[in-house]
Amino acid sequence: MYHLHALATLLQTAQDAVPQAAPHHVGWLKHFTQTTQAFFERFGLWGLAAIALLDSAMLPMPWQYLLISDVNSHPSTWLLYPLVAAVASSVGSLVPFYVGRVGGEIFLLGKINRERYERLRDRFERQEFLAIFIPAIGPPPTPFKLFEFCAGVFEMKPALFLLAAFLGKLIQYGAYAFLTHKYGPTVIQVIMHGAHTHGQLMRMVIGVVLVLLVVWVLRKVFDRRKGTRLPIEDGIEDGKTVIVEE
Repeated sequence: MYHLHALATLLQTAQDAVPQAAPHHVGWLKHFTQTTQAFFERFGLWGLAAIALLDSAMLPMPWQYLLISDVNSHPSTWLLYPLVAAVASSVGSLVPFYVGRVGGEIFLLGKINRERYERLRDRFERQEFLAIFIPAIGPPPTPFKLFEFCAGVFEMKPALFLLAAFLGKLIQYGAYAFLTHKYGPTVIQVIMHGAHTHGQLMRMVIGVVLVLLVVWVLRKVFDRRKGTRLPIEDGIEDGKTVIVEE
């Protein structure tokens, strides 16, 4: 009950905060989106690849609008655009991946001891493909860069990491492209209008889905059927919570 109450409080706080912050940023975000789209549109398919790469490597970029525009402008070759975007995005994912590989271990060892670090790494390795593939499918604001960073920290093989990121991104970009090709570019406007009209409901649904997604991934990583448990469960014995000092 405590965890459900905490989750409800967190969602309510997010709902209260967003309407207050949105009016101050809508104009700036709209200008940024339009300017960025206009710049990358000049380069056609290469522009889409560049914006997808930058989105995965550094800062969030409005790749959705460019992908929709390209698919709508080239209906006969619409499958090519999500494919190229997925390849570029998976390559861009190597930036946070190698940041985690180079400095992530030092960062984590500053927070936990070596023994616990190795236990967490072993648990991640049991379901490392799904730990990257599932978040890669999720649309913004899924914190995919966090999963990329953790994959680098726990030394996931680069080839497997790229495959998982590519397949997940291909599904995500493919969904945008298919909807645009099937129903036209206005489908996103309809979705955005519905999200704006039912803002509180949409934020709650997205929040719940993200929480369930993270919990599902964690349960795959920390699978009790294989003798492993969630970190918080390390301190639970015989139905009682105890404090574990390391």
